[in-house]
Amino acid sequence: MPTRFVASAARLLLALAAHLGLAMQPARAENPIIQTHFTADPAPMVHKGVVYLYTSHDEDDAQGFKMRDWRLYTSTDLSNWTDKGVVASLATFPWAVQDNDAWAPQVVERKGKFYLYVPISVAGWPKNVIAVAVADRPEGPFKDALGKPLIDKADGYIDPTVFVDDDGQAYLYWGNPKLWYVKLNEDMVSYSGPIQQIKDTPRDYQEGPWFYKRQGKYYMAYASTCCPEGIGYAMSDKPTGPWVYQGHVMDHNANATGNHPGIIDYEGASYVFGFNYELSFADSPLHRERRSVTIAKLEYEPDGRIKQLPWWDKTGVAPLKPLDPYRRVEAETIAWTSRIKRDRDRPFDWAPGIKTAHSSQVGMHVTRITDLSYIKVNRVDFGTQGASRFTANVAAGSDGGKIELRLDRLDGPHLGTLTVSGTGGWERWQTQSVPVSGATGTHDLYLVFRGKGEAPLFNFDHWVFSR
Repeated sequence: MPTRFVASAARLLLALAAHLGLAMQPARAENPIIQTHFTADPAPMVHKGVVYLYTSHDEDDAQGFKMRDWRLYTSTDLSNWTDKGVVASLATFPWAVQDNDAWAPQVVERKGKFYLYVPISVAGWPKNVIAVAVADRPEGPFKDALGKPLIDKADGYIDPTVFVDDDGQAYLYWGNPKLWYVKLNEDMVSYSGPIQQIKDTPRDYQEGPWFYKRQGKYYMAYASTCCPEGIGYAMSDKPTGPWVYQGHVMDHNANATGNHPGIIDYEGASYVFGFNYELSFADSPLHRERRSVTIAKLEYEPDGRIKQLPWWDKTGVAPLKPLDPYRRVEAETIAWTSRIKRDRDRPFDWAPGIKTAHSSQVGMHVTRITDLSYIKVNRVDFGTQGASRFTANVAAGSDGGKIELRLDRLDGPHLGTLTVSGTGGWERWQTQSVPVSGATGTHDLYLVFRGKGEAPLFNFDHWVFSR
């Protein structure tokens, strides 16, 4: 193809993008996997074919640690994540310090009940305890199980991890910079025997243990010695050790002053979750404890050792299955969200944009939608017949705005635009729809929000296409 033709085509595309008010965008980064809130300390759990990802939560204005609740995200493709909101908070434990220290959680299921283990602080004592809450569903609500600590106060009592072995015996590990454990009773809210400290702490161990079993071997992954931190791991033939250091899952990285692994098997493969600081750095070059959960595929050697991974990349995990747009999709189901920036020289393609919030009427929804913010949903399968209409449930206290529907890129093929009319209030929900065309096959879907000024345009609960 002649060079002049390529150059002319490129100029035409750039002119079209300028006419639309959009910058030509590179492929969207999808690590970190959550962009609407700062999240850390990932604790994934697989239950009935769904990955439930519990996280701690850094407040938007955090400088050091400022953490007051625990959040939940779910996925069946490991690429699009649905925000389920806050499942527990410091208020769940009214006897705890209420203004901070909602640190690393883990949830496990046993006999139809779900148990949340968390480290928190108690008034008048500068050390941590481990508390437990219980729920009938993985989404909660979780309720304080004891009204007091499960593991009482001591220095370094943080970051609990729980595993129920094949014989039914459950183990609770925790600690920084030492490693302790107890055997939990069948009720999961009490324990038998004394608290045991692992005599030979695994080399490079700092905090954030993650205890699991695979093919008859026991694994203890953990945040490696600070600072900076990476992820190390040890293995054992028994659930109580001795633990033999095996090396790094990820090496130490200068961009990290913390980490916390969470490892699962799902759909025939293994995955490790952790966190980085990319979204915080994108907003400012200063290091602040505003972290973001990440994911990578994990592989093992034939002898069970873990193949070392590079530091978290920006591509995450490709979606494991397509998303059906003809069934209701929650607006808070997101692969990536940001706000279109005029400055294409920013080092990381993210800008503070939409948030999620809870409504007494519709539950979780997308809010703080402003001009040029957008949501990307990965691998949407429109089929061969294609879609003819797009419907959204929205609420607008002003004149609303627009939802521009595009395929594969921010300036990709245009399916249609829904003009959102005012509904008379931010909690007055109404379904509105628009005809669409050109939606066939499998594509990434961009929902680009357009409006006037910087004020919020509307709230967004869910969407669906119809044939």
